Amino acid sequence: MSKEDFASLMEASVKAGRGTGRRLKNGEVVEGTVVQIGADSVFVDVGATKEARVPKSELEDREGNVRVSVGDRLRATVVDLSSDIPVLAIALGRTGIDLAGLQTARDTGTPVAGKVTRAVKGGLEVDVGGVRAFCPASQVELGYAADLAPYEGQTFEFKVIELKDGGRSVVLSRRALLEVERRAKESALLETLVVGADLEGTVSSVTRHGAVVDVGGLDGFVHVSELAHRRIERAEDAVNVGDRVAVRVLAIEQGDKGLRVRLSMKARVDAPEPPTVQVDEVLDAVVVKATGGGVIVSTAKGDGLIPMSELGLPPGSDHRRAFPAGRTLQVVVAQRDAARGRMRFSAVGVARVEERKNYRDFASGSAGSLGSLGDVLRKKLGLPEAPPTPRPEPAAAVTTAAPAAPAASAPAPAPAAPPAERRPDPDGVVRRKR
Repeated sequence: MSKEDFASLMEASVKAGRGTGRRLKNGEVVEGTVVQIGADSVFVDVGATKEARVPKSELEDREGNVRVSVGDRLRATVVDLSSDIPVLAIALGRTGIDLAGLQTARDTGTPVAGKVTRAVKGGLEVDVGGVRAFCPASQVELGYAADLAPYEGQTFEFKVIELKDGGRSVVLSRRALLEVERRAKESALLETLVVGADLEGTVSSVTRHGAVVDVGGLDGFVHVSELAHRRIERAEDAVNVGDRVAVRVLAIEQGDKGLRVRLSMKARVDAPEPPTVQVDEVLDAVVVKATGGGVIVSTAKGDGLIPMSELGLPPGSDHRRAFPAGRTLQVVVAQRDAARGRMRFSAVGVARVEERKNYRDFASGSAGSLGSLGDVLRKKLGLPEAPPTPRPEPAAAVTTAAPAAPAASAPAPAPAAPPAERRPDPDGVVRRKR
């Protein structure tokens, strides 16, 4: 930028009344407001007679985009007062640094820029303007960084937390700067965060109780029961670290350990239609796990609990041994909570269902006949069908009166006389012979 451009900017600054006559000092940490973004510099009003400038490269991301806008507030360190316009540095050590610069960075909290030269056991070796420094593994990220190799060759900003032996022992922390940045993002986000807000986030970690989701500088927690509408035993069954997820804010709570935001993933997804279960429908089930109150099973119509009273075990039996995980059995639905999508099953109820079914089958056949009951039992036991019984030909109808039993006091009847022989007379008339 030419001197004429600088002069015009200074004149505009004076006319705007931004300068107050404050005198700056080398190494001083100042705060100011971005007033203009030029071709190679970002100009900042720090309350002095002249506006200060920050090299634009210090405020660009990896893609070359400027990370600030006019009106943003910046915190920087005065590094050069010899030119017409004071020069500020967001981070020291980009072009070189000496012991005094390191002490200034430590005392003022000004970040230093350093390039990771290699990953070693326990941390990172960092080159800060020609000075060798060390960043412990616990100070690399907000969480624990298990693999440090990907950091090699990259340039980051660090905070000097320890300086010994005349600059020969320099200990850095990247985590300290990330925490400051995170708190600033949290404050900005909390101004607009309300219960019921729908957000997008990234899964940053997974625990036994759920998943931690970063929603743009603020961590929220999704309990395992809020990951999906189905039963989830482990958070890894629903999400993985790095997944982009849609969440809804359930609660914002202020506790002893700070702010806590509870989120839900299943609230952003419509619940599936509950499966239709027929009356007395027998389902195949698989034991998921045993609990203190019974056994959790999974069926094609959903998961649910078989209470202890519905397992059919003798008193004193160990249901955990009797129903280990993976065992298969048959159950019927004993109770269903449509609002929560929960079901209770019964194992002993299967026998009652079978009894009712057998009775209905028996009643639908020849009611009261032994043949129908025999058919039901034959089908139940898997026996072959009986051959059909041939029916006798119908005989001629003969009406025969049964002889009445003789009275005890009546005399026995005399034997009947044989019928008289019939012979024809000469005239053709049959007459009885006497």
